[in-house]
Amino acid sequence: LDLFDGIILICQSHEQLPDELECLKAPLQDYSTVDCCIGEEVVVVKVPGLPGNRVVFACTGPVNRDYDDVRRFSDAAANGIKRAMKAGMQRPLLVCPPHSSYAKNTLVAVLGALHVLYTPLEVREHKSPPHKVAVLGIWVKNQAQGEAITELATALESGRLVYRDIGGSDPERMAAPRAAEYVQAVFKDSPVTVTVVSNLNTLEKEYPCLAAVNRCANTVPRHQARVIKLLYCGEGPIQQTLMVVGKGITYDTGGADIKAGGIMAGMHRDKCGSAAVAGFFQILAKLKPKHLKVVGAMAMVRNSVGSDCYVADELVVSRAGRRIRVGNTDAEGRMVMVDLLCEMKEQALQEVSPHLFTIATLTGHAIRAMGPHYSVSTSKYSYISSEAGEMLGDLFEVSTIRREDYEFHKGKSEYEEILQSNNLPSSATPRGHQTPAAFLIMASGLDKHGVDSDKPLPYSHIDIAGSSGPFPGVPTGAPILAMATKYLEL
Repeated sequence: LDLFDGIILICQSHEQLPDELECLKAPLQDYSTVDCCIGEEVVVVKVPGLPGNRVVFACTGPVNRDYDDVRRFSDAAANGIKRAMKAGMQRPLLVCPPHSSYAKNTLVAVLGALHVLYTPLEVREHKSPPHKVAVLGIWVKNQAQGEAITELATALESGRLVYRDIGGSDPERMAAPRAAEYVQAVFKDSPVTVTVVSNLNTLEKEYPCLAAVNRCANTVPRHQARVIKLLYCGEGPIQQTLMVVGKGITYDTGGADIKAGGIMAGMHRDKCGSAAVAGFFQILAKLKPKHLKVVGAMAMVRNSVGSDCYVADELVVSRAGRRIRVGNTDAEGRMVMVDLLCEMKEQALQEVSPHLFTIATLTGHAIRAMGPHYSVSTSKYSYISSEAGEMLGDLFEVSTIRREDYEFHKGKSEYEEILQSNNLPSSATPRGHQTPAAFLIMASGLDKHGVDSDKPLPYSHIDIAGSSGPFPGVPTGAPILAMATKYLEL
């Protein structure tokens, strides 16, 4: 205990502490006689004899109502660590006793504190020391529990750090070429194999829809597109294969359909889908799950505006041979992902138990429909269940693709087979977060692998426009905790 300079207590009530923490009850009871806000606000209590002679108490509030979830613990931990730093703590000990209704509440509290302790990449590169505190301790009942939670929290936070670095850094620091360099450095000497595709002829031949979006940015060398491919193969016979494509728009001007009226600010966050792919692979690299193969692709492209930008009305033939009419250049995310999804589809036919994914900050409609804190999984007969997100507070809502979504994207004339988008904001379009999934299925050729085919392929589209985090603010890491929970069986 001498290592620490203060305790941060996270629990529902200071009256309901386990026997091991009985020493904290009396000081908090005494404090409650002079401050009735002890259960409503974060308080600092002087307690002689404890580390730093002080306790920060951050109450979760009730956690047993119909609408409560495990985020009560991460929220309280975040508030507690903020108050502890204001009090001058540099070596806090986080104490979050187990709760019978939440199997991972202590881990969730730790992750909540670590989210606050993240220092942005640009700050780390220009500031010393790069850390907000020197040590974060975790109280558990025994050594084995301590080692387990430390290993798991370190791996998960390592993935979220990679996610935040890529997703949150500005359009120049994480322009596509520099993002590729960052990813190569992260996975050097790891179980993850990285391949970067940068040749323009290759991009145009293999990924024509992506190349159309890249056309304007390609005139500026530091903004030129990169496709970053990642591969992880666990030990032992492979039992499942995940194939994940991430949208990595390093900056979204909207293109020729420009984001006017002050809505362009914050569009460097349009690469959080690719950031999620890299972050998930970092978790894989740390935890090394067996019998699992994961194939990833990060579509790193800048949607620039200029004399060579792609425009609405253009006809682009996708990798799957579908003629696509561009309806809105600000629907570039589906364009940069669709050919990579097609490539994954081709490979999936030879893989063991494949499941394809696209992850993207794709539509404002996802935020309008579900609010600003939830990922939306829209799937072709297979999806990540919302229960996977409940465990660690990385929450999902589930949507369904309907026949109207396919009708919406059917070509409107004999010139085109598929309409990429209408020319309205997604938030003003009925089913605005579901229809893009239908487009991706149609334009990639996945519609030939439905339940009525000889080789059906499960596919899930995850829209993280709401869950990826606020701007200004720090990216959250969604949905990698939910994916790790489901596929790594945490």
